[in-house]
Amino acid sequence: MKTSMKNTKTLKRSLTGSLLGLGLAAGLCFTAFAGDETVTITDHADREVTVPVNPDNVVILDILPLPSVLTVFLNSAETITAMEPASMNAAKNGILSELYPEILDVSTDIMGGDDVNVEALLSINPDIVYYNAGNSALGEKLDNAGLTSVAVSPTKWKYDCIVTYDEWIDLLSQIYPDAGSGLKEEVSSFSTRMYDLIAERTSKLTDEEKKKVLFLFQYDENTMITSGSSFFGQWWCDASGSLNAANEVAADNSNAAITMEQVYAWDPDVIIITNFTQTQPDDLYNNAVGDDDWSTVSAVVNKQVYKMPLGTYRTYTPGVDTPMTLEWMASILYPDLFPEFDLAKDVKDYYGDLYGVELTDGQIEAMYHPSSAAGSWK
Repeated sequence: MKTSMKNTKTLKRSLTGSLLGLGLAAGLCFTAFAGDETVTITDHADREVTVPVNPDNVVILDILPLPSVLTVFLNSAETITAMEPASMNAAKNGILSELYPEILDVSTDIMGGDDVNVEALLSINPDIVYYNAGNSALGEKLDNAGLTSVAVSPTKWKYDCIVTYDEWIDLLSQIYPDAGSGLKEEVSSFSTRMYDLIAERTSKLTDEEKKKVLFLFQYDENTMITSGSSFFGQWWCDASGSLNAANEVAADNSNAAITMEQVYAWDPDVIIITNFTQTQPDDLYNNAVGDDDWSTVSAVVNKQVYKMPLGTYRTYTPGVDTPMTLEWMASILYPDLFPEFDLAKDVKDYYGDLYGVELTDGQIEAMYHPSSAAGSWK
């Protein structure tokens, strides 16, 4: 639902953007007049790209959290013409489509298997195509097709969710100066305060007292992928004062496949399941996945298996929900250290104060008890 609070916040952002536009333009190159204005930015692939200011026709490819980030940032999904099916699935099964129902009208007919349908993209004639900076082959393909592309990176800042989200907002603020003024500083300040609070209290824990956490990024009868030392799960563990059970796994990103034998050897205290898989905690409690037997693993024995929240997007990655997901994680790991945390209230205040979004109690409940549906993401 959208509310008058939301509209007030949007007006505040717009007015702030108008007043501080010159400050935001420092180091940027603006040309022409309103309606034809462009800006030259340095994207996350370190390319200088000249793009329209406040574009009203954009496509978002394989940087999957970006549709949710841009939608909340702009208070609207109306400028997004096409995006990946994986992003749409999260929108449908999270709160994003309730807050911004227009996102359900965005086309997902831009993929042909695992490849981008360039002809479909050209027919859309987008002002900007956003893509994952790690996919240089895709960037080259877009450039060769004469499309204006902007690279956005999820990995450039060593999987630090707070810094990465700050950098995304900074990039968007340059392209959409009327929408973004001040938001980066507000969100970064809030996130940093949350991070510092948790770090200060958990710093007193010895390694023996710290919880050992295993992330299940993807898990079904054929695949078990965790977060080793080079993926977002390592950051979540570091930020929450816990130990990554799979820290010894050097494979990066979604290459970190593991076996049940490794799980038995690590014997994690807590297991956290992302929304990039359909698996739920009950599937581990009931040994419902293939032939795997979880019955002797400490996290299962002690009923310490959790599904990550599903907010405006899958919260394992950087995004709007990052600071509140950090509060959630600290509260399930060390509830005695954070007696003042009131997650439902804090989430409602966070969305209202920073983004002008008023969440219902039912929406907050759904965020922290997500269904399996969003796990079908390919």
